[in-house]
Amino acid sequence: MALAVGTTAPSFSTIDDEGNSVSLSDFQGKVVVLYFYPKDDTPGCTKEAESFRDNYEQYQSKDMVVLGVSMDDKTSHEKFKEKYGLPFRLLVDTDGAITKAFDVDGGGYSKRVTYIIDGEGKITYVDEKVKTDSHAQDILSQIG
Repeated sequence: MALAVGTTAPSFSTIDDEGNSVSLSDFQGKVVVLYFYPKDDTPGCTKEAESFRDNYEQYQSKDMVVLGVSMDDKTSHEKFKEKYGLPFRLLVDTDGAITKAFDVDGGGYSKRVTYIIDGEGKITYVDEKVKTDSHAQDILSQIG
């Protein structure tokens, strides 16, 4: 079961698809949409990523950060991001540490769960019933 609204989001440090180090604390003061997905370049995960890509300008206009997380490696993330023109960072979690910390471990893959984390690091919304093709818009309508 996913972490509850009101919980402080677990801190983490990893690298992104470009090899840059990333920590949750880097985004203090900003709203972060942290979405977990099972596998790069699979039908549902591609639809979900494209949904965020197609609505990315709206997230930027609200000064929100979008981060995708799966247990794929950096090379897989690079290829996935390039193939579909994804403008946001994909975080590497090959050891599953972030996936486990956020309680979305599906047994070797990340379950499809999205967290909205406020500027103070608190979880303000959890979506465990993701509709891949409209997910980014569903999140935007939740935050107003």
